[in-house]
Amino acid sequence: MINREDMLELTRRMTLARTSFSRIAGCYIDKDGDFEGSFNTNFLKLSAAEKTKKLKLAKAIPYSETNVNLKKYEIPQSMQKLGSMWQLLMTMNECGLKNDALMDTFYDIVMESYRSDSEYAILVFHGRYDIPLKAADKVGLWESEEVFEYMICAICPLEGEYEPGDPECGFLFPAFTDRSRDLDHIAVFQADTDRPHDEILKILGISR
Repeated sequence: MINREDMLELTRRMTLARTSFSRIAGCYIDKDGDFEGSFNTNFLKLSAAEKTKKLKLAKAIPYSETNVNLKKYEIPQSMQKLGSMWQLLMTMNECGLKNDALMDTFYDIVMESYRSDSEYAILVFHGRYDIPLKAADKVGLWESEEVFEYMICAICPLEGEYEPGDPECGFLFPAFTDRSRDLDHIAVFQADTDRPHDEILKILGISR
């Protein structure tokens, strides 16, 4: 189960003044499922207007209703091996999305299985959050306890020319459990729980 307070702790940093995102990468896919182009840039170099738009999309993943729209899944040890999606996500995270070859591999894997009747975008955000120590009364202290390095992926239909709408699905990796990095789990978002994109679970190498 996901602790709602853990997610709120992350989303409180998803503002123009407090953002911990360092980079954003993504690609666009046309209605026939063909690649239409990609980008990879320093998040802080975006205009204030673009940052605001993109922060809203990223925040939609962890801010969604926990354990309903956002659920935590275990990544089996059998899937934590060379050549696995887990390894790909780990290396993407470790390099801060700066390796375009890794990003292209990730986009290709998603495109092969993702089902969409319209144009869509795959957006990936990378952030680092200095987790502050908390006293026994839960009041935050200044000292940093751990640096949580993470990615948020949002898959969004396009509403205009290269203009992503609200995410249909996505994920947070690694999971954020008990205010700490959890490499054995991933939090997966589904906007429509009645008609979920279950293919994202296959893409990520996990099952219900």
